[in-house]
Amino acid sequence: MSPVQFQRGLENIRPYVPGKPIEEVQREYGLTHIIKLASNENPLGPSPRAMRALGEEVSRIHLYPDGDSYELRHALARHLNVHPDQVTVGNGADGIIVQTCLAYLDDGDEVIVGKPSFPLYDIYTHVMRAHLISIPLRDYRLDLEGMAAAITPRTKIIFVCNPNNPTGTIVHADEVTTFMARVPDHVLVVFDEAYYEFVDAEDFPDTLTYVREGRQNVLVIRTFSKIYGLAGVRLGYGVAVPEVLAPLLKVKEPFAVNRLAQAAGIAALEDDSFVEGTLAATANGRQFIYRGIQRLGLSCIPSHTNFVLVRVGPRASEVVQRLLTRGIIVRPCDIYDLPDFLRVTIGTPTQNVQFIAALEEVLKELEIRG
Repeated sequence: MSPVQFQRGLENIRPYVPGKPIEEVQREYGLTHIIKLASNENPLGPSPRAMRALGEEVSRIHLYPDGDSYELRHALARHLNVHPDQVTVGNGADGIIVQTCLAYLDDGDEVIVGKPSFPLYDIYTHVMRAHLISIPLRDYRLDLEGMAAAITPRTKIIFVCNPNNPTGTIVHADEVTTFMARVPDHVLVVFDEAYYEFVDAEDFPDTLTYVREGRQNVLVIRTFSKIYGLAGVRLGYGVAVPEVLAPLLKVKEPFAVNRLAQAAGIAALEDDSFVEGTLAATANGRQFIYRGIQRLGLSCIPSHTNFVLVRVGPRASEVVQRLLTRGIIVRPCDIYDLPDFLRVTIGTPTQNVQFIAALEEVLKELEIRG
């Protein structure tokens, strides 16, 4: 008897490998003090307002959440100056990406992505048996000109990760304007802006303008995971005109956003002081990491996010493993086809000091010189 055959789109998938959890490193190495700098989480913890809201909501978790997330969507609409019908929420930004692929892709459609960029785009393109068109980065930045040139009548979605993960680089407003002028109406442009709040460049594109103007082939995706420190409750959102969102609503789970996430999200949007503290800590930490990397003779890609991509060289995977033995988790970049790099999240001042000190020790052990 032959086994049940899995769907053929899965043959092309390289599974997404998240950053190692603290508990796994504790088990493997018998360590008690672990610093996780692999998943771009907020080192300051969660928004205090969100924590209070969680405490108030926990007694009601025996009740199903509002499947429409009415209060959360309206809070987001006020925050973003858009109409509530232009907002959808999901189980993290990942959930919105998955819904988009389920709703829009058919066999043989084409999806254009940067290479490297967030691997989830690749995975769900293959799940839907669509064709993945990968455009190499140019100077570690998305090549919007190359992505526009790759559009064909079969192109259905273009994912623009801005800032890009894992490089931390951005494309600028004038580049996006030129790019969007070349995108035909049958192509949905998904601006994945998970790290949007960390960008302080004056020429960063305001992609919500396309939504406010009523453009029917734009979707902007953002998340509560990073700036608000809510990665553990899984909450993201998409902004687009209702015509773009309608197909997503047909494929979303009935209760995609749980009660705790909805309550935390509403409260976090009011926590301006926490956001300001996170941005200040990130900016200061980023400069400290830059200086430390330079002192060690290594190089890094200038970042507009809460992480830094560091070039270590051919033995980067060994460096990552040696750091693990010291209780420091950073992100190997083989999954991004960047084997000479590691990605490090900007931590607290103490964590940043410990990371640079441990990295210096490991480089000396392995006799790696910048």
